[in-house]
Amino acid sequence: MAINNNQWLEIGTIVGARGLKGELKVLSSTDFPERFEIPGKRWLQSPNDSSPQAIELISGKAVAGKNLYIVRLEGIENRTQAETLRGYQLLINNKELPKLEEEEYHVSQLINLDVYHHQTGEMLGVVVDLFTTGHDLLEIKLINDSEATDDEKKEKTVLIPFVYEIVPVVDIEQNRIEINPPKGLLTLGD
Repeated sequence: MAINNNQWLEIGTIVGARGLKGELKVLSSTDFPERFEIPGKRWLQSPNDSSPQAIELISGKAVAGKNLYIVRLEGIENRTQAETLRGYQLLINNKELPKLEEEEYHVSQLINLDVYHHQTGEMLGVVVDLFTTGHDLLEIKLINDSEATDDEKKEKTVLIPFVYEIVPVVDIEQNRIEINPPKGLLTLGD
């Protein structure tokens, strides 16, 4: 999930049309299905324009076994209109984020946080994504070693289990997390 200008939260990307009556296939990037199933105002952003436009979600339903939703948007009445929206993003206003319990975070709050070693204070990298595979995994892009050769300076990422024992500090206000990486985790693949 990407934040746009800290005001918008992407909930999905339109990947195509379905049928002849203007239905759209949307690849979801949210854990909240109600964002596609409950009618109301959403925002539509063109890949070529930075300012989202308000649009009304009329209806939506999940496609079983896939991370897709079939939605109807106000004013989109036929396949031709639907096809023109391929690649557009559906957004909600950041003020519409659900309230979370303590120790819960929105994915958008974790992306781009600086990652520090909990014991040494050394900056290790930055969070670039979060995956849910039964357990949450933070993808961290490691910062380059200044002494590395050009061949060694390839962008390197590691997956860190997002559990308290490994990630004891999440400080959204200071834009940082602190990790206790298990021995060898940061050097895998070297």
